[in-house]
Amino acid sequence: MTALPLDLAATSVELTRALCDIDSVSDNEGPLADAIEAAVRAVPHLTVTRVGDTVVARTELGRDRRVVIAGHIDTVPINGNLPTRDVDVDGEPHIWGRGTVDMKAGVAVQLKLAAELAEPIVDLTWIWYDHEEVGEEFNGLRNLAAAHPELMQGDFAILGEPSNGHIEGGCNGTLRAEIRTRGVRAHSARAWVGHNAIHDAAEVLQVLQSYRPRQIDVEGLRYREGLNAVQISGGVATNVIPDECVVQVNYRFAPSRTLEEATEHVVELFEGFDVRVIDAAPGARPGLDAPLAKEFIDAVGVTPQPKYGWTDVARFWSLGIPAVNFGPGDPSKAHADDESVPVAQILATEESLRTWLSPA
Repeated sequence: MTALPLDLAATSVELTRALCDIDSVSDNEGPLADAIEAAVRAVPHLTVTRVGDTVVARTELGRDRRVVIAGHIDTVPINGNLPTRDVDVDGEPHIWGRGTVDMKAGVAVQLKLAAELAEPIVDLTWIWYDHEEVGEEFNGLRNLAAAHPELMQGDFAILGEPSNGHIEGGCNGTLRAEIRTRGVRAHSARAWVGHNAIHDAAEVLQVLQSYRPRQIDVEGLRYREGLNAVQISGGVATNVIPDECVVQVNYRFAPSRTLEEATEHVVELFEGFDVRVIDAAPGARPGLDAPLAKEFIDAVGVTPQPKYGWTDVARFWSLGIPAVNFGPGDPSKAHADDESVPVAQILATEESLRTWLSPA
């Protein structure tokens, strides 16, 4: 499938509709990446590099500072919520449809500004990347950092994840672990000769029920942690005492904790059980004391908030680049079937970035 050409002379609202109407569910980003690459290659002041389905466009103006602005182009699966349409929500115009919030409205703003900011006050790197909504090993920004870290270098980074037009500093880390209980199989008619692993899972669930997550200040922002069961599995047959049960837990931890400290915390909580960490990513401290971060906060004129979820700002933090989340859309609507973004937030996000990046 070949996507229709993108018109970067269109408004960011019109671009949002056009981007969303190009199906780019994870693993199918190619047509949209093609359209973005073709559009930005036509912009004279940008140098463009394509790595897989990730597109990087840079200014090379010799400025003494560089800002990186990134957004992912994939979405979760469509569920009857494309093509987009205009809707009214509580008296405010919205664009409804898959990807409007997470995060093609942010991508639209980035494309619009990439085309029009020929003489920004800093050099700019724009990154549109693939495979954010799936496994860590496929993430386009991760793969870009591994293959071409020089393309991600900068003094400050902005990720266009939905934040209701607020600045969200850093992000929590995330860890998933499997907690196993083990028993002995037996016929359920003679349960006393076996040992029921599912019953033992009650102890795991009691630890979770009793757990009181921290709220902790990190560089002036209060992060909320969470530890929750997200899956449970066990059982062999309806007449067999199960010999194994697995409770999968998800720990969302404040960026004051390292990945190693978070792992140790979970292992200690479930001492005596078989604990296996199956996926983990560190958080990112806010970094709001960085000079460009301060300038950006002053320009937008809002009080920064913490990011409770994990986002790719952590990748920039791992490279020593302070980063924030800033984009249109309510994050609670991300992935929802009634996903919709306020038109006013798209325009306000564009105006905030344009004002900050343009010469006085």
